Amino acid sequence: MGTINFTKAAALASTILAGATAASADEITFLCYQDGTECDVIGEMIPGFTAATGHTVKMDTVGYDVIRDQLENQLQTDAAPDVARITNLGGLNKYYLDLSPYVDVDAWEADYGATLPWFRAPGGEDKGIYGWMSQLTVTGPYVNVSLFDDAGVEMPGEGATWDDWAAALMEVKEATGITAGLAMDRTAHRIAGPAFSYGAKFFDDDGQPILVDEGFKKFAEKFVEWHKSGLMPEEGWPAGSGTSYSNAAPLFQSGTVAMHMSGSWMINNYAENITDFDWKAVPAPCGEGGCGAMPGGAGIAAFKSTEHPEAAAAFVDYLAQLGNAATFAAKTNNISANATLQATGVDYVNASPAVANALSVFAANAIKAAETTPQAYTFQGYAKNFVIYGVVPDYLTRAITGEMTLEEAYAAIDADVAAKIAE
Repeated sequence: MGTINFTKAAALASTILAGATAASADEITFLCYQDGTECDVIGEMIPGFTAATGHTVKMDTVGYDVIRDQLENQLQTDAAPDVARITNLGGLNKYYLDLSPYVDVDAWEADYGATLPWFRAPGGEDKGIYGWMSQLTVTGPYVNVSLFDDAGVEMPGEGATWDDWAAALMEVKEATGITAGLAMDRTAHRIAGPAFSYGAKFFDDDGQPILVDEGFKKFAEKFVEWHKSGLMPEEGWPAGSGTSYSNAAPLFQSGTVAMHMSGSWMINNYAENITDFDWKAVPAPCGEGGCGAMPGGAGIAAFKSTEHPEAAAAFVDYLAQLGNAATFAAKTNNISANATLQATGVDYVNASPAVANALSVFAANAIKAAETTPQAYTFQGYAKNFVIYGVVPDYLTRAITGEMTLEEAYAAIDADVAAKIAE
């Protein structure tokens, strides 16, 4: 498979945009968070945008918690940015600026048609263009290869089930004396893939969230048992409460757990910060329901509250151009949502063998999820998925700690989700 020469493509995109330089230059504000170097790379691209359009960008790089917990409140006030990097794609739809009057709609549909619905209002009638999917992410596990080698345990291969992995990880734990075999970030986003593998649908035939079906129950029983058996650590889910999010990366980086169920956004962090052991990404484990993984990622959207809609739309459009999208993917080691780049490939010129392998594994996880657990893509585009992300950890944690039974947790999950969705 060939690769795009992103330097030439970026120059071509800049040349095209130069002909559309704004009659009056405006300054827009851009609120950005990064898992690795995403904002840094966009910062390097901003001078090209200014040269092409005359507009300037004031970028404010913040922690993800600001985007997750504060951005919507800002969008309801005069403190709203003109553009932001976001993950709650459908949930913020009512605030988006429709880019359609300012961009080549046909080109956007051709390049990003698969992800444009994630930004739209539910129901299928909304055809607006609201944001650029700056990167595709997908969930999946990372494994401490050195621990498996030290324990003399054979690592499960392609098509292995979660039961296969649980057994192998417990062997590694017992042989090496580590704290736990498996750690997962405390959010329903991370357990969604495994739940899909056990047959959970998350939605009924009418597209309404149901969550607690037989597949969900099968996974929940396993999940609670994994904690009781010591496969999963007390410092993980049981240490959290309510809807709080917890990242299990520190446990994996410390070498005290053998597997971290996370996602492709951790590739750069692990490549840079893990030096004491060998690690690798592995295919999403499977089950009777398929090989579940959650697609997602971060998008960049402009907001209709902006006083400079042409400039804000031009900035998003500039970043989404083929050459600039290629530059962004290559320099940040991310999976591109651009259909052309997916077909031709991106030249990850600075990627180590471990990073290149991980990118390949996660891209394959996304394809398998689309084929075997399509409800994952429905869930990603569901406007109120953040409700589910909060509710599920609260009650599953209570079941893990013994504060309530699983049956009580199931009833509470369904009731709480229904109430919050109705709000």
